[in-house]
Amino acid sequence: MIMRLSNEFAAVEIERDDNGNGPRLKIRDARSGRAVMLDPLELSALAAIRHDELAPFLDPSRFDRPRASAKAARNGGRGSNGAR
Repeated sequence: MIMRLSNEFAAVEIERDDNGNGPRLKIRDARSGRAVMLDPLELSALAAIRHDELAPFLDPSRFDRPRASAKAARNGGRGSNGAR
């Protein structure tokens, strides 16, 4: 069973995976398709971490976003305001 969680910043799909040496949790970013498999030890460590220790990982600038040049290429060389 796949569970989907989303808000204005992210969308993920979570499911249990039993294909490895033991059960793991598969977390897939719905936008990029990237996935991570976490075993019980890794999940336990994640549960023990404080929110302030997670803060560096939650900086939106760390995530892949379309660059201005890629957007301009899709807009025929125009920026978001239509200017070349």
